[in-house]
Amino acid sequence: MTTTHPLFAEALAGLGLELSVRTFPEGTRTAADAAAAIGCELSQIVKSLVFAADGVPVLVLMDGASRVDVAAVRRELGAGKVTRADAALVRETTGYAIGGVPPFGHRTRTRVLADPALLDHAVVWAAAGTPHSVFPMAPRELIAHAGAALADVRERA
Repeated sequence: MTTTHPLFAEALAGLGLELSVRTFPEGTRTAADAAAAIGCELSQIVKSLVFAADGVPVLVLMDGASRVDVAAVRRELGAGKVTRADAALVRETTGYAIGGVPPFGHRTRTRVLADPALLDHAVVWAAAGTPHSVFPMAPRELIAHAGAALADVRERA
């Protein structure tokens, strides 16, 4: 039986969603771990990353094969300074620990940016509230539930 993080279960109920949450005892804390456990491409994993833009939390949804360009996030938000959020800010903002942050269902409402490359796939996989659980969803649906704005904030080689 799969147990879902209580905060995420509450969010799903509020949205009227029933998801097929999969649990992996070995963990899916990193995008590579998740892709290996699921058996999908690394780019099908959705990383939910929290940053602080001038001290205000913002969530960036990025495909698992890419990195976030912090300067691009700064430009997109018109912020003076953007830094990666520490574990305490991530938990305070979202209600989840790093490695298990889902794309929606957070404790507080934050601005959300989603990289357009997520739309390259029919299905993507995201954390379901714990470092051991994931769920599949069509990327457009996931972006809509997250209330995300599409923004090209991917780091270029």
